[in-house]
Amino acid sequence: MKLFKLQTLKSLWALKLPNRTFRGHPRLLASDVYSQYESVRRGEQEIPKYFNFASDVLDKWSEIEKAGKRPSNPAFWWVNGKGEEVKWSFEELGFLSRKVANVLTKVCGLQKGDRIVVILPRVPEWWLVNVACMRAGIVLIPGISQLSAKDILYRLQASKATCIITDDTLAPAVDSVASECQFLKTKLIVSKGRREGWLNFTDLYKNQSADHSCIKTRIQDTMIIFFTSGTTGFPKMTEHSQGSLGFRPLLSERYWLDLTPSDVIWSTADTGWIVASLASVFDPWVFGSCIFIHKLPQIESAAILNTLCRFPIDALVGAPTLFRMLVQNDLSNYKFMNLKHCMSGGEPLNPEVMEQWKSKTGLDIYEIYGQTETGIICSAFKGMKIKPGSMGKAAPLYDVQIIDKNANVLPPGQQGEIAIRSKPIRPLGLFSEYVDNPKKTAESERGDFYVTGDRGTMDEDGYFQFVGRDDDIIISSGYRIGPFEVESALIEHPAVAETAVVSSPDPLRGEVVKAFVVLSPTFSCSDLESLTCDLQEHVKKTTAPYKYPRKVEFVQELPKTVTGKIKRNELRNKEWGRM
Repeated sequence: MKLFKLQTLKSLWALKLPNRTFRGHPRLLASDVYSQYESVRRGEQEIPKYFNFASDVLDKWSEIEKAGKRPSNPAFWWVNGKGEEVKWSFEELGFLSRKVANVLTKVCGLQKGDRIVVILPRVPEWWLVNVACMRAGIVLIPGISQLSAKDILYRLQASKATCIITDDTLAPAVDSVASECQFLKTKLIVSKGRREGWLNFTDLYKNQSADHSCIKTRIQDTMIIFFTSGTTGFPKMTEHSQGSLGFRPLLSERYWLDLTPSDVIWSTADTGWIVASLASVFDPWVFGSCIFIHKLPQIESAAILNTLCRFPIDALVGAPTLFRMLVQNDLSNYKFMNLKHCMSGGEPLNPEVMEQWKSKTGLDIYEIYGQTETGIICSAFKGMKIKPGSMGKAAPLYDVQIIDKNANVLPPGQQGEIAIRSKPIRPLGLFSEYVDNPKKTAESERGDFYVTGDRGTMDEDGYFQFVGRDDDIIISSGYRIGPFEVESALIEHPAVAETAVVSSPDPLRGEVVKAFVVLSPTFSCSDLESLTCDLQEHVKKTTAPYKYPRKVEFVQELPKTVTGKIKRNELRNKEWGRM
């Protein structure tokens, strides 16, 4: 691999962010895992040819822990809200994950490069399988727990996975399609009971030896494949390597999470989403931090708020929907035990919600922006000025620009497509390819850039602002209208709890702005026609008048993905009669 010398890497050292004092650790120890790679971060030493996150990060932390040079908090901390609790040190994580690695290799017969589909909720076994796959060089394919039998069939057939791990809930769905999956050889179930045709995961790993040697992996070897949906067609298989997921946080500084070995971080992301890998596996463990997980069968305000009050959580990562939901509560009744840093990602967060959270908790929300293909692209780093409506600045390792349709870089303030420079050197962190889909892989690049499909702007200070997906842009009477700014204006109105804006057909203007509105539970109104006019006037006064929603529909709830993203495409398709 070429020596990584992008300007973004060197610019890390020009960023003047406040020095962080570690509780009990004024500076990271010289023996600290992260500190060992400082010469690589400075561009003075090449990225290593071989790397394995389990042996080169997790096992190193285990050694530091045994030497008494790490705080006593666990590496992994899980609760289910019903009194059950699991705590593992790095040493225990290593011990148990080696047992699981032996299950996968000796019992299931999996070898380096084989693929395994893992569809589990937020249970400790998901983390053990993650680390075990790293140790054995097995390619992990995570899936969300809400997948249907049809979804599972497609993933098993497309990935050619030879093994699947799931629980009692989805085992029947797997059985209904297993006969159509010619590559599937082994089924493992995480269950207290038995199921015909399945091996019991818990029984197997508890009885296995913990004697396992971590396999040697190259930094470009495949580690995880995520299925990611596009605007058309079936989900694509997005391939990430040991380098793009595991080694990247060792180069990227600690800015977006800003964690120390004493910190506890909680991400509410579903286990099938890349944010679960970033915020609940790789990035926190690089710094020896504690990953906190609540099983959370449903995302509920009371469960979230009570957990923040009962447990010493320093950092919280959640989707905008989470924060929109939380600010609807009387937060004066809750006293968070330790919360200091809040991050939101998945889609833009309305400035009004940020202001409400700040006024009720005293805490800022730092936005992060990224994709399955890229990880974090932009973020508001701790210590950096927050500009409402902005996603912050380009993440370390990425040269992010706004480009036009011909891949020309646009000047500050001009709207275009958000893109990452990928040539002449492909930055570490970017996905390897769409597996078995060279056409889509090629289409993701334009000139010297990987194109995100998102539109935005960059100001003179280097802050990026999200405008919308290319297919979310509304063009009415020749005007290009981004849904986010209309949504932000609407949500400032006291009647609005949540909203989604899409295009709607219009015989005169081609298309117009339509807003779907969920009313605040504290707001009562018997005259919706009058309220519609009030909302329209509010938007005209808050933003450019031509952007106001000419159509408004009041709904009980908005359609969302399992990760909390609003499914605007579903609303748009309904409007245009494409359902």
